[in-house]
Amino acid sequence: MSAGDTGLLVIDVQVKLLPAVADSGRIVWNARRLIDGARILGLPVAATEQYPQGLGPTVVTALLEGIDQAHAKLAFSCYGCPQVIEGLRARGVGKLLLCGIETHVSVQQSVLDLLADGWRVYVAVDAVGARHAIDHLTALDRMDSAGATLTTTEAALFEWCQAAGTPQFREISRLVREEPPAGP
Repeated sequence: MSAGDTGLLVIDVQVKLLPAVADSGRIVWNARRLIDGARILGLPVAATEQYPQGLGPTVVTALLEGIDQAHAKLAFSCYGCPQVIEGLRARGVGKLLLCGIETHVSVQQSVLDLLADGWRVYVAVDAVGARHAIDHLTALDRMDSAGATLTTTEAALFEWCQAAGTPQFREISRLVREEPPAGP
């Protein structure tokens, strides 16, 4: 991944879904760091919301500050929002890093559709989650075996940055030194 060819896709981080998702505080924290890093480095950021009328909007103001618009969808896959996919493609993006919830539903279905459509897909494993560990872990295994590249938030931030000694590196370095939220 590089800042010139990669976009960030934030999937369904919503009010009514988060309380049931394991380690949701860390997922939101990592998603926010990815959004901040993408903005620092000029990567496009897109977001979706699964049926916001019933599940509520994207949850955290800090996430919304880095997202131009969260697109509503009914399909689990982000291909239910063709304007999101086509908007990223129009910007010359060929690689996408995904974060959000739930790993085995909207994230996995989006990954499988993106791979089938020829995208290079990355999943930040510490920025996705599900209600049950078995669903989360099985989905990560399935996405990996289907051809997605599993990575972490910190690894993605440094990969996007590519080199030290720049003003952007100093900002990325600040992001990776942040203390994680306290666990439950």
